[in-house]
Amino acid sequence: MAEDDHAAAPEQAAREQDLTDRVVASFDRAGDERLKTVMQALTRHLHAFLREVRLTEDEWNKGIEFLTAAGHITDDRRQEFILLSDVLGASMQTIAINNEAYGSATEATVFGPFFMDDAPRIENGGDIAGGATGQPCWVEGTVTDTSGRPVRGARIEVWEADEDGFYDVQYGDERTAGRAHLYSDDDGGYRFWGITPTPYPIPHDGPVGALLAATGRSPLRAAHLHFMVTAPGLRTLVTHIFVRGDELLASDSVFGVKDSLVMDFEELPAGTPTPDGRAVAGTWSRTRFDMVLAPRE
Repeated sequence: MAEDDHAAAPEQAAREQDLTDRVVASFDRAGDERLKTVMQALTRHLHAFLREVRLTEDEWNKGIEFLTAAGHITDDRRQEFILLSDVLGASMQTIAINNEAYGSATEATVFGPFFMDDAPRIENGGDIAGGATGQPCWVEGTVTDTSGRPVRGARIEVWEADEDGFYDVQYGDERTAGRAHLYSDDDGGYRFWGITPTPYPIPHDGPVGALLAATGRSPLRAAHLHFMVTAPGLRTLVTHIFVRGDELLASDSVFGVKDSLVMDFEELPAGTPTPDGRAVAGTWSRTRFDMVLAPRE
């Protein structure tokens, strides 16, 4: 029983506990054992929360209004409920539970709300920018398993915001920019041009943004580049890399930063030869990210 329950009269506390017990028991006949476990645990924890904070009816109504607003702003290009999960740390907790440490496997982090499953394919050494603005960045690395064997033909999805902090889907037109997929070569290697990551705010013009403002929290995310890597027989990796030295690493709004994912992005002056001979008019950067995939089971 929560601490605040001790302040309630015994008769009141018993009445509240009786309701919780009856709702929990209502799921006893669920045909799916996992569904039964989840719903009964959800009920117990939800009721414990309500009793601990002694939620008022006005606060309950405000909560319903908040969830309704989150539903109204959600569409096929914006997922407010993922944002809510992210800022509450629920996304990262779920990831931690489902991606247990395995040897040298690369750590996972949040998926985010801006992945699209129809990103164009590029060849190794290609450019994902597609017109997105920003400083050119050369990204390279390898994909291996935890035994160090190269993973050939791993599908690598990459996506990022432009230098103004917007993903292509946030512009409201049909552009595709700052995203692509490619495949690792026979040696497990991959390489591509993107743009140097910059910090940006998560969408904060909706109910989640209002929640952050009300609680004195910033919507800003540390600069990052998204990856999702899939290969037969290996655990799908959803992760980011972050920019060493970014002041937001300690206050990322969705708690997605992990020390192992913070990389050096070396900035090079104009005129410095590029790895593939590409002509770059101004400065550019480069980084290396070697990914290790855990076994599927």
